[in-house]
Amino acid sequence: MLTIALSKGKLIESALDLFRRAGYPIAGLSAESRRLIFVSPENDMTFLIVRPSDVPTYVEYGGADAGIVGKDVLMEQESDVYEPLDLGFGACRIAVAALQREGAGPRLSPKVRIATKYPRISERYFNARGIPVEIIKLYGSIELAPVVGLADRIVDLVETGSTLKAHDLVEVEVIAKSTARFIVNRASLRLKQEPLMTLIRRLRAVVPSQRLSSGKSRPKALQARKNTMARS
Repeated sequence: MLTIALSKGKLIESALDLFRRAGYPIAGLSAESRRLIFVSPENDMTFLIVRPSDVPTYVEYGGADAGIVGKDVLMEQESDVYEPLDLGFGACRIAVAALQREGAGPRLSPKVRIATKYPRISERYFNARGIPVEIIKLYGSIELAPVVGLADRIVDLVETGSTLKAHDLVEVEVIAKSTARFIVNRASLRLKQEPLMTLIRRLRAVVPSQRLSSGKSRPKALQARKNTMARS
């Protein structure tokens, strides 16, 4: 049986729909469900419903064989997992934003306070540009920080930009784009190769313009299977 970790919140409905389109009907589990664990005997799967930030941890340390989570979370945590599929949904961007009245120029004057729930991404981004910043870690309502004077700018996940606009904020720069990714535990890919390869193949078949995610190399098991198929 495979154990799959799914993110609570915005991604779960699209994730469940993806599984159904791939031929894994999951009766009784929905985005509104309060259940944290759901066993699907007909699919030989167990689903764990956890916080998005916990999905890579469950997968990396073997609490789950695979999972679905946003690329933003993977970039922040730098988890040691395989990332074979870009699922395409949940598209958004990690962006730097500032108050409208301060302008949207990309240049920052030292030392600038950055409020964010992505301290690692932010630190890497500004360090690479030689800009000294003070990172203030927040867990929500990031847009308030510049409004109340807590920070000069923010780094946050942006989908439509409507929340930024509502708080008189504008995007300054886009750090990276994010979509949902299918990730796999390294040991599980060896020990449960057949069911995982079948799952990956069936998911890939229903993802439009599926492409291998950047930042992680193709797992050897996946490459070996591809080479075998090419010779047959």
